[in-house]
Amino acid sequence: MRAVTYHEYGGPDRLSLVDLPVPEPKKAEVRVKVLACGINLSDWENLTGSPLYARLGGLFRPGRPVLGSDIVGEIVALGDGVTDWAVGDRVWAEVVMRGGGFAQECTLPVNRLARVPEDLDNVTAAALPQPGSIALAGTKGVKAGQKVLINGAGGASGPLAIQLAKEAGAHVTGVDHAGKAAFMQARGADRVIDYRSTDFADEDVHYDLILDLVGTRPMRRIAPILAHGGRYRLIGGTMRALFSALFVGFARGVVSGKKIGVGAAEGDPATLDRIGALAMEGKLTPEIAGTLGLDGVPEALAQVGAGAAAGKLVVLPNG
Repeated sequence: MRAVTYHEYGGPDRLSLVDLPVPEPKKAEVRVKVLACGINLSDWENLTGSPLYARLGGLFRPGRPVLGSDIVGEIVALGDGVTDWAVGDRVWAEVVMRGGGFAQECTLPVNRLARVPEDLDNVTAAALPQPGSIALAGTKGVKAGQKVLINGAGGASGPLAIQLAKEAGAHVTGVDHAGKAAFMQARGADRVIDYRSTDFADEDVHYDLILDLVGTRPMRRIAPILAHGGRYRLIGGTMRALFSALFVGFARGVVSGKKIGVGAAEGDPATLDRIGALAMEGKLTPEIAGTLGLDGVPEALAQVGAGAAAGKLVVLPNG
């Protein structure tokens, strides 16, 4: 089978399109033909090994050679002990610590599998697991009338978070570069800010929730623009930003009554079921920036790493 592999941390030049043996499913695993696989910023981080948490699978060398964690596939083989799934089932999974989706076939653990809604096409489904999980976790608890700011709102997760916050009745400000302004507005943003010309932290506006998908500012800049009782959630960014949110932000929050911390998104089967239901109700619609074959993965990852992709790029390993 064909797969995109890497064995050293670095840029897209570290990737190679090669032939690999078809993997055999182990106990409590299935093998799937990969129908579609979404590209995430986490794939770029795992490729480059930066931030440092991207090296959890291998400090000096990647622990797994194939990236791609938002996988839609058709089961083609069952491992020992698998009884709840059958060959031919169409499934999806979010396996950020495992990868394997940038290949024609891969194995998946059954405890991460969910059924893809019948009327949800493969490309749309592959654009949802990790971004949808982030959007759900990041907008949890949003109420009507609240002011929400989403930093990095023009990527994959941001547009979904905009939709969910608007569905809850919030006023939403999206932050990204000007080239994505119309894109953010089309997803429901009430206001957009071009970070290259305006620093949202300098404005005299207070927000009930700041969902930070890129982690570009220290807590001493963020805390003053949170409303009393407001929340800041960091999901993505540098180690410096992570440290600032976990420790400096927590201390500031205790003193000020604001809730500052790091968010976590869990793409477990129950979350995927909820994402699928919202997608079928028309409440969660990803923006597809384009589809590509395995040979286009290096260039696509470069786009994602540079923040140039407006929406989601999806790999179709089998054409």
